[in-house]
Amino acid sequence: MQFIRFSDLCEQGQVQGKRVFIRADLNVPLDAQGHITEDTRIRASVPAIDMALKAGAAVMLTSHLGRPKEGGLEPQDSLAPVARRLGELLGRDVPLRTNWVDGVQVEPGQVVLLENCRGNVGEKKNDPALARKMAALCDIFVHDAFGTAHRAEASTYGIAEFAPIAAAGPLLAAEIDALGKALRQPKRPLVAIVGGSKVSTKLTILRSLAEKVDALVVGGGIANTFLLAAGLPIGKSLAEPDLVPEAKAIMELMRQRGSSVPIPQDVVTAKTFAADAPAQVKAAQDVAEDDLILDIGPQAAAELARQMRQAGTIVWNGPVGVFEFDAFEGGTRTLAQAIAESDAFSIAGGGDTLAAIAKYALEPQIGYISTGGGAFLEVLEGKQLPAFEILERRAKAA
Repeated sequence: MQFIRFSDLCEQGQVQGKRVFIRADLNVPLDAQGHITEDTRIRASVPAIDMALKAGAAVMLTSHLGRPKEGGLEPQDSLAPVARRLGELLGRDVPLRTNWVDGVQVEPGQVVLLENCRGNVGEKKNDPALARKMAALCDIFVHDAFGTAHRAEASTYGIAEFAPIAAAGPLLAAEIDALGKALRQPKRPLVAIVGGSKVSTKLTILRSLAEKVDALVVGGGIANTFLLAAGLPIGKSLAEPDLVPEAKAIMELMRQRGSSVPIPQDVVTAKTFAADAPAQVKAAQDVAEDDLILDIGPQAAAELARQMRQAGTIVWNGPVGVFEFDAFEGGTRTLAQAIAESDAFSIAGGGDTLAAIAKYALEPQIGYISTGGGAFLEVLEGKQLPAFEILERRAKAA
């Protein structure tokens, strides 16, 4: 994919004295008192800001936070807590500017945070008039929010259309590079792991991946539907029986390509969905009518680990069991450790996946951890993200 990298502009001296507008993803969780409870996204935004300041730019930064009503921000919608945390991380004052669409005063070497962009009327519908006003604020627009890359909004797409220069920030550029390496030019075998509770929410992803990957692993509730498709009992486990034909079609597609969707030969069951429920390992064909399948068994986990060790590229989205409960974490833990130990290039995305990686402290051993949830899934589906499309179009026109 062809796009302009903000890092290149900085190295080439094209940023000195320029007004730089950075669209970051600062949508962090807040408690009832308005305190930030987890600041990963804020910390991830710092490299782009530092890069712009060191290059001598006047820096404007904005993000959405929550789901405010356009035209009427409430106190809980304010980016004020984010401004304070950014100031701590950058070691400087980060003023918060309100009513900024019609003009912002910022000098080279300074950074200001522009209040919640979702408060602007026309933001979500990508209103051209609003986008043009945003674009008029800057000389360079920098998209550095992969988590919003699947949305065509005024601050993510429209501004990129009308700004003099539109570039990808270091975070977004890293996502583009990693996804390209994993999906467009993968080292084979390419293995994909897709977990989750419902086939219906991941059906298009599974179809798309089945046409590309050398091995397709399904986990969680999704795997139960595939167990049904393989003629195996699942007791009272979460599944979507009406999608068994779709599961069979995906299995047949993989078979025609000389591969398969691995069906676990053993599973871990319980009678109730609870952290303290007694766990029992069973052969897949021995699941009782009152059983819940909450994890893959040790034999199935060992076989998946073997596949991971032989892989060239691994794309991971979703755990293979209820890893939040210690009694049912074995499959996900074994899989995660095998991915971490594999020589393959691995890319992981999705909230549950990242929670599993964090639980087992494996972050340094994963090739790339994607910051996007919905955007990551849409790339797996084979969709062209709006942010990628506009940045590529602007680069070709430059």
